[in-house]
Amino acid sequence: MDFPMLAVVMVMLACVEQSLASCLVESFPVKEDFDPKRYAGKWYALQKKDPEGLFLQDNISAEYTIDDEGAMAASSRGRVTLFGFWVVCADMEAQYTVPDPTIPGKMFMNYQGLASYLSSGGDNYWVIDTDYDNYAITYACRTLKDDGSCDDGYSLIFSRNPRGFTPPIQRIVRQKQGELCMLGQFQPVLQSGAC
Repeated sequence: MDFPMLAVVMVMLACVEQSLASCLVESFPVKEDFDPKRYAGKWYALQKKDPEGLFLQDNISAEYTIDDEGAMAASSRGRVTLFGFWVVCADMEAQYTVPDPTIPGKMFMNYQGLASYLSSGGDNYWVIDTDYDNYAITYACRTLKDDGSCDDGYSLIFSRNPRGFTPPIQRIVRQKQGELCMLGQFQPVLQSGAC
């Protein structure tokens, strides 16, 4: 192989390696000095990237509260389709713990469906970014691949206003979606007031 061809191959391999390295879940930055008290309150999901399996489909909102000890909890609501035809508003409850107090933006969420047809379990819940007043970007990876990238993950883009974002905030959201290796994987979340 001649030198110019070898150089092209080496540059391509370096780009692939850099791309893979940036998609390692543990390399995703979270909101520095995350403040749960400022995060508390009502949020509306405007965009989502679903995990595998049953997930809230639209009219998703979450109300975050902080107890006297500083622990965060949430009540969520949204529509879900069951058995392929039955559309209902579903309620979920979640409690959050912070495994490493030096990284408060990386939490673990225990959740329960408030009806027997909804699932319960636990996921990571990372606040990737928020300005507390307009937007919040959350992320969870349920299953890691052997290479450290995510095999089954999801993300919700929240707003304090169910009607949308300003163009500057839309640019921030798109940038963060790319940093999560999820650019182009999000779908809009209808906020019609159905729930």
